[in-house]
Amino acid sequence: MKEDILLDKFQYTIADFLIRNKSILDGITKFQDSCSSVNRAIVKTITQCGCCKISAHKQEINEDSNIEELKTSLKTHLDGSLCDNCREAIEKEMGQTLFYMASLCNTLDLNMYDIMLKELDRVQILGNYTLR
Repeated sequence: MKEDILLDKFQYTIADFLIRNKSILDGITKFQDSCSSVNRAIVKTITQCGCCKISAHKQEINEDSNIEELKTSLKTHLDGSLCDNCREAIEKEMGQTLFYMASLCNTLDLNMYDIMLKELDRVQILGNYTLR
């Protein structure tokens, strides 16, 4: 499959180019920092750009609703859509997060594609009962 080749290529290319942050401690902190940067980029879409806004309120859940009805009735609390600049900034930060995730996988001798397949299996087995 093309997907496993692409993800493996990504992961092992990072192994070839990562020099400064080889320590597991560096990897953990860089990964955490990159996750924070994703959050910050998303917040900036609201606080600085304004292309999106948060309209949060208590989710109303009808006790008689089934899972399919909940999927359509529960809201994201996000109004608007990303402008090109914000989309680019968030994609860049998410790319950094993937970089450091791959780095951690390399350090721990884990394969990102295998992890993704196992998580997909868990989600598919549990189906609607995953409820994350």
